[in-house]
Amino acid sequence: MKNYKIPLLHLILSGLFLVIISCNKPKKKNISNETFTEAKTSIKYAKGFDIQIYKGYTKLIIKSPYPDATQYQEFLLISDKKMDIDGDYKIYVPVKKLVATSTTHIPMIEILDETNSLIGFPTTDYISSKKTIERVRQGKIQDLGNEQDFNTEVLISLQPEVMIAFSMGKSSKLYENIEQNGIPVIYNGDWLEDSPLGRAEWIKFFGALYDKNEEADSIFRAIESEYLKAKKIALQAQNKPTIMSGVLYKDKWNLPAGESFTAQLYKDANTDYIWKNSDGQGSLVLSFETVFEKAEKAEYWIGSGYYTSLEEVAAANAHYQQFETFKTKQIYSFSKRRSENGGVEYFEFGPLQPDVVLKDLIKVVHPELLPEYEPYFLQKLD
Repeated sequence: MKNYKIPLLHLILSGLFLVIISCNKPKKKNISNETFTEAKTSIKYAKGFDIQIYKGYTKLIIKSPYPDATQYQEFLLISDKKMDIDGDYKIYVPVKKLVATSTTHIPMIEILDETNSLIGFPTTDYISSKKTIERVRQGKIQDLGNEQDFNTEVLISLQPEVMIAFSMGKSSKLYENIEQNGIPVIYNGDWLEDSPLGRAEWIKFFGALYDKNEEADSIFRAIESEYLKAKKIALQAQNKPTIMSGVLYKDKWNLPAGESFTAQLYKDANTDYIWKNSDGQGSLVLSFETVFEKAEKAEYWIGSGYYTSLEEVAAANAHYQQFETFKTKQIYSFSKRRSENGGVEYFEFGPLQPDVVLKDLIKVVHPELLPEYEPYFLQKLD
């Protein structure tokens, strides 16, 4: 598990975040003397960010902007435009125009009824949401090109109030260029969370940007309640079936590490995930032989890539047929729902619906516990 033993400070990204400043100059308030005890925070599960609500403004702290980060990002979200507060990185809320960079951002924007605020996105062909696809068709959301090489001219011309970024490492020159043109870049590290509820709790990140903290809290509480109910139901199972996961990619098997949010889902569904004791929050990359040695007799194979039939599985690699799960036809994929673009909806909507994903898993491995439930994302391959 990651240990964030770093002081709270403003993130300086080899250049600088451009200061967004109001023209009004009423009495200034120095926030450096404030303490956390003066703020209200509702973050329970997420480790990568915090929200501290003060009178008149909110402090948004990004603890994990990218893997192995050694510094935080900190922004002041100000709802009262007459209020002038000392601080480097200020954003006035509610945000009316933003650019997002990950499809997982879209459901959170939509559920807060702020779809109209999204004006730019990289490679819009990857989007699964029907509502957002329609806005792309209408020209209301601009395609910014490849996510690793944005069309910065188009992005800057859109004049977004903020850009929600996704990064695998330290700040890039691309993001620095955007910042230097007056557009704050906030890193969204929801994908780094090690728990399903931690990922879903990033709805509060968007709630803060839209000045909808209470609404975001309410949405999350409903998700949390349903998840915990499902987890409790799973504990009634009389057995804990063994689970294998992942697929081969370029001769290497990629599967969830033992400290990942996916492994936590398997645990909460009351199963015995074969790699539950492995280290890491991301993926393990193993040889076929290593996986076969441990998983040959697994009872269920869940998360079998993009395959939609056993025929496709066998055609992809004949060695797959050696597993007991293939012989007993207990292979399941999250590919049940696809967008008109061909994208798997699970990857876009699943992070905000861990309660649904957990119920899907329980239905598969403990069907007697949810007799009337129909899986939403998971499908059995025939």
